[in-house]
Amino acid sequence: MARHDRWVMLATLVVLQALTIVTGVYAMTTDFSLGALTRQTSPTEPTASPQEGSPPPVPVVTAGPVLAQLSARSGDGPLPTKGTLTRQLTSALGDGALGDRVGAVVLDATTGQRVFASNADTPITPASTTKIVTCAAALASLGPDTRLSTRVVQGAKPGAIVLVGGGDPLLAGPSAKPRYPKQASLATLAARTAATLKSQNIKKVTLAYDTSLFAGSPTALGWKPGYIPEGNVAPVYALAMDEGRQHPRYNTPRVPNPPAYAATAFARLLTKQGISVSKSVRPGKAPSGAAELGKVDSAPIYSLVEHALTHSDNDLSEALARHVAIKEGQQASFAGGAKAVTAVLQRLGVTQGVSLADGSGLSTRNRISPGALAKLIALAGSANHPDLHAIASGMPIAGFSGTLGNGRRFTSSDSKGEVGLVRAKTGTLNHVNTLAGLATTKDGRLVTFAFMADRVPANAEPVLDRLAAIVARS
Repeated sequence: MARHDRWVMLATLVVLQALTIVTGVYAMTTDFSLGALTRQTSPTEPTASPQEGSPPPVPVVTAGPVLAQLSARSGDGPLPTKGTLTRQLTSALGDGALGDRVGAVVLDATTGQRVFASNADTPITPASTTKIVTCAAALASLGPDTRLSTRVVQGAKPGAIVLVGGGDPLLAGPSAKPRYPKQASLATLAARTAATLKSQNIKKVTLAYDTSLFAGSPTALGWKPGYIPEGNVAPVYALAMDEGRQHPRYNTPRVPNPPAYAATAFARLLTKQGISVSKSVRPGKAPSGAAELGKVDSAPIYSLVEHALTHSDNDLSEALARHVAIKEGQQASFAGGAKAVTAVLQRLGVTQGVSLADGSGLSTRNRISPGALAKLIALAGSANHPDLHAIASGMPIAGFSGTLGNGRRFTSSDSKGEVGLVRAKTGTLNHVNTLAGLATTKDGRLVTFAFMADRVPANAEPVLDRLAAIVARS
């Protein structure tokens, strides 16, 4: 395939993806775990319902055949010549910047055949490429159209209400600006709750907040003490707004108690809606079967996955791992999430080379093999796994988007020619650099790759870019 044709294909895929995201509707409904996850179908947004039982359904936009053309093209061209590709990759892998433990693999996305492999089955610290396995498990277990719900329910006493965290860290606070994907809003939840209360002639309430959906420690084994104060992640709770940021636009500072911070903001919003709230806002437990007073829903899982991968969102990735744990019958903790994600991967046929301590990749205890990552990405580009396509569409595009569009990647002479022709997830920790993704070769063959090093003496990102560029122009 000529280079011009590859650029045309890339542009077409971007347009098709955008059109698909705004048009599909998927007709299924399911509710579980205090309404935290819902799959919905109605053509109109619901108003808050004071009645017990399931609330009216709301619309769902589905990913549909995201990147269907990309997977369809995967068999068009011949595989790259093994001898040439092996020589070029082996030479690049000898760069001293990669250190002394490096794993690499290139797979034919159609057949799973290894086109190149070097320590491909060696478990290596993955850093943020961990998000690939977390997101794949979320799509496979929860389904791409499921949404995360934050609710307000009737408390145990008259005039008591409970804000129930649904594990949606993107819940927008009062000062958040509109963004993609469209977020559930705390202000909207307050307006719906106030409307229901006023319909019941209730204008004064006490407020508690319920974070029981998630369990265990809010920080993971292998997290460095500086992660939270430096703004890399917030403590993981089922209730948070703006991912625990004090200001929604900036990673720092993160608040020490995200649930209390969100509940206090919600109380102020209720007051603005004409509902008087007692000064004491405390943690509490929602009564079983309590009547729902208001609810807001996140964007669907496929959209959350795309966001998590493009922007390497640690908070969202940890929430997704916990929701997989709930669906798979595990405790919604770091340990439960690791067990559940691993179980889902095994159902997908990825049975070796994955050991997890968290869902985001911040933990230095995670281990994933290059072979496992490349196999998962191949599944995501396959027509046999349409539910996983958001993995492929969420990958940053070299030189254009997310963590590959920061002006530092694919800028050297040996990689800038492949700008726009590689989609890949980055991973960076101290002494760890990883890159895993997909590319279409010059002859039109879709291949997936993973390049991983966890003993790097310095920044090895330019070498990883060179490796991916070699694959793209092979």
